[in-house]
Amino acid sequence: MSGSDSIDAAAAPGKENGSSEGSAELRPGGMLVQKRSDAVPGPSGPLVKIKVIRDTYHHEVSVPSQSTFGELKKVLAQETGLEPQEQRLLFRGKEKGDDEFLHMAGIKDMSKVVLLEDHASRQRKLEEMKRNQEMQRACEAVAIVRAEVDKLAGKVSALEASVHAGTKAADKEFVVLTELLMVQLLRLDSIEAEGEAKVQRKFEVRRIQNLVETIDLLKARNSNPFGNSSNAVSVTTQWETFESGSGSLNAPHPKASSTTTTNDWEQFE
Repeated sequence: MSGSDSIDAAAAPGKENGSSEGSAELRPGGMLVQKRSDAVPGPSGPLVKIKVIRDTYHHEVSVPSQSTFGELKKVLAQETGLEPQEQRLLFRGKEKGDDEFLHMAGIKDMSKVVLLEDHASRQRKLEEMKRNQEMQRACEAVAIVRAEVDKLAGKVSALEASVHAGTKAADKEFVVLTELLMVQLLRLDSIEAEGEAKVQRKFEVRRIQNLVETIDLLKARNSNPFGNSSNAVSVTTQWETFESGSGSLNAPHPKASSTTTTNDWEQFE
């Protein structure tokens, strides 16, 4: 039997047992062994327990000894909540790269590794936390104004019902309500807001503007309850746009309407 026939005969039982084709390879010297897979499933070697020190916190993790520091970071991400790119690992006073192997660096069972958070990542988190706190404070400030506007809106509704019912209201009622709404508008203008808080503030600004315009119309109807819609005086408050939180909040006074009377008389002879 030739050498090639011997190899085929040795490989044949493997095919009969259902092994995949090409599961054996010929080593130098004529030895037939199981073919090695090119795909490595992961780090190997015995597990080592590592003490990870982060500020005043200590973590203990177990990883295969032939893992890399990058793979150790992935394990620590589940323990600490820090993403791998946000971590810096120091062993014996030196920062280790993600491609360095633990056992090559001298990591043994119960070795100590220092975990630091990347400075840029830490700074981003602090800035985000600060923005969130500022937004929360702005939302709370807007909510306080909203509560006051709700009360004033109730008074405007009551005044509207009274005027539409034909009850004569004192001019002072319109003036006082308008001034109280303007105070709330000033409070909104003093709130520095971004994001959701800015959206809420803008909504309240528009609501106050609508209420003031409603008061203007009610005041005109109150002064001329029997006038029809064709000759009723219309007072419109012109507003500036409050996008940046600043601007003139004083409602302009309605322009005095000038009435010109013309009498056309026929000539009777």
